[in-house]
Amino acid sequence: MMEKTPANFMDGATPAALLAAVRSERPLIHHITNSVTINDCANITICAGAAPVMAEAPEEVAAMVAAAGALVLNIGTLSRGQVDAMLLAGRRANDLGIPVVLDPVGAGATEFRTATVRRLLDNLDIAILKGNAGEIGVLAGTGGSVRGVDSGGVAGDPVETARTCARLTGTVVSMTGAVDVVTDGGRVYLVRNGNPMMDRLSGTGCMATSVTAAFAAVADDYAVASAAALAAFGRAGERAAAGGVAGPYTFRTALFDELAGLTPDDLAGHARIEER
Repeated sequence: MMEKTPANFMDGATPAALLAAVRSERPLIHHITNSVTINDCANITICAGAAPVMAEAPEEVAAMVAAAGALVLNIGTLSRGQVDAMLLAGRRANDLGIPVVLDPVGAGATEFRTATVRRLLDNLDIAILKGNAGEIGVLAGTGGSVRGVDSGGVAGDPVETARTCARLTGTVVSMTGAVDVVTDGGRVYLVRNGNPMMDRLSGTGCMATSVTAAFAAVADDYAVASAAALAAFGRAGERAAAGGVAGPYTFRTALFDELAGLTPDDLAGHARIEER
């Protein structure tokens, strides 16, 4: 028998319904993303139940995004040409009401990265800003440290950091960590799914962004969609680690398999999304 959901936790039926919708609708997720993790992002999108396309040529991004359910902008391997393509695609997505998910990889590590994120935030309507604690702390102006593309953490309370960033940027902020924090500046969701093995792989943050975009493509409430996506991805990580993997790379394979095999019923029973 399924245990009753505690009063301060989201009903598991909500993330389960969104997972089922992704599988049913199979939205196209247009990525302009980084070359290090592009294949992992494509495959995790498929495992979530959506369809990926990786297109960044300025000549086609506006046409491609018009067919998509969501747009991912990931600055992991940044160039000026890529930024131009992001702006073209983002403006077209905004015109069509397609959610844009921005992953500010390494914001705070260099002036170019930080300025690029601010430029994208200033010029586009970003639905979801999905970053690690260091990146969100930098963008919130509350203190955050980043080394390369890795988070060094935040100076203060993570929940208040995320809230401040959401209010400053006007976006839903999805801040990943040992406990993920999702907020629209008012509501807060703490996602307690996941496994420490997920931090031992390059690209899990980028993959979480792709899953978030898949859920956003079938949702009206981007805060709820973000929390549900992180719960699903985290639950896949829990299941992968429980399978007795030998190390990071066998865990990586198991992570894809477990997300592909994750059922709405499993997510309904195991999503741990605390509402504040």
